[in-house]
Amino acid sequence: MNQREVPIKVMVAKIGLDGHDRGVKVVARALRDAGMEVLYLGMRLSSDAIARAALDEDVDVVGISVLSGAHMRLMPKLIDTFKTHGITDDVLLIVGGTIPDQDVEPLQQMGVDGVFPVGTFTDTMVEFIRERARQP
Repeated sequence: MNQREVPIKVMVAKIGLDGHDRGVKVVARALRDAGMEVLYLGMRLSSDAIARAALDEDVDVVGISVLSGAHMRLMPKLIDTFKTHGITDDVLLIVGGTIPDQDVEPLQQMGVDGVFPVGTFTDTMVEFIRERARQP
């Protein structure tokens, strides 16, 4: 029997004014097909709305999709909001989208657990989440 009796619970969302949601829907479907419980919050969400939903839903992973190029501005704000709401390291924070290679390390240094630029295979994301999601 799997050491984890309940599926990994992943919440995915679009933050800020980014209006393209095709990619996040593809990722959500891949995670669901991999046996994870997936909640898609939608688009144009604030950091506060994402943090509150993460707490309310008691998720294991928060996945943020950013295609607007504003990741270096939005992710620090989201991390600060998570701290304000008491969301700690037991929630895996990942981000994907149009993220240049030179921004991957700074995002990780600020507290993002996983960074997935455009072109990352969904299998890579699934494997990363399975390996890194906090166990109950």
